[in-house]
Amino acid sequence: MKIPKIPTLLFAAAAALLIVVAGCGKSAAPAATGAKRVAVVVSTLNNPWFVVLADTARDRAKELGYEVTVFDSQNDPAKESTHFDNLISSGYSAVLFNCTDAQGSVANVRRAKAAGIPVFCMDREITANDAATAQILSDNYSGCVALGQYFVEQVGETGSYVELLGIVADTNTWNRSKGFHSVVDRYPGLKMVAQQSAEFDRTKALEVLEAILQAHPDINAVFCGNDAMAMGAYQALLAAKKADQVKVFGFDGADDVVKSVAEGKIVATVMQFPKTMARTVAEYADRYIKGERNFPQRVPVAVELVDKQNVAKFGDYGRKP
Repeated sequence: MKIPKIPTLLFAAAAALLIVVAGCGKSAAPAATGAKRVAVVVSTLNNPWFVVLADTARDRAKELGYEVTVFDSQNDPAKESTHFDNLISSGYSAVLFNCTDAQGSVANVRRAKAAGIPVFCMDREITANDAATAQILSDNYSGCVALGQYFVEQVGETGSYVELLGIVADTNTWNRSKGFHSVVDRYPGLKMVAQQSAEFDRTKALEVLEAILQAHPDINAVFCGNDAMAMGAYQALLAAKKADQVKVFGFDGADDVVKSVAEGKIVATVMQFPKTMARTVAEYADRYIKGERNFPQRVPVAVELVDKQNVAKFGDYGRKP
């Protein structure tokens, strides 16, 4: 008597059913978590100012009920592009973005937009007007107009100075430089003896200024495009025993520089409120995800000069309560 093959067929069918069920369960897993996901893509976490920007954006998005992942681009456009590959394929609901390259990063934002993922820029601008959903940006130009005026007050109408530029592909670098020069260039007695990029980096600023001091040992001041470079410049002057002779000016409102202004080491900086920008992009993303679509393309955030007269009012990357 032949043994019927029905049990074997039933086993095969049951196994196939289990595979289908398992496959369905895997694809449905992300939805089962409930919360939508938001990506925070930041240019670098090697600068405390950007750490504050990223952490504040992350924390506000979490408060609003989202799962959040922070991506560090390490000031490398290639790493940034890889981050966008990952977040697009993973189906994030929004990107809170601090770019590495004002023009080069536009392609990444456009790819996210094409995938239905809105991008909200914070602090660093991209040059396109139709890629990001909104850009929350410090008023860099006006901030450096005020800084330039204070520079002339403190240095005088004659003397020589050095300018340390930030990343040349970043619009913040040039907006700050243009704002500063719109004032200082009115005084022909103030001579810029060197202008060089230190890429917004403290160590590079130290090295760049050390080299410049070899050729120009008698400068009167250093204007730095951010506070990390201001601290690096101060270290170079300290090593050259010139810290008491050369006035250093920064931009950002970083906590260590605000303290240095209070101590008389740095003459002034400009507070640009990273926490305000970060919270705003998180809230804009939340409103978008909930259905709102009408956002201004660029939202300027006012900045404030921080000097020895008002420094007591500032701290922790903003105004004290």
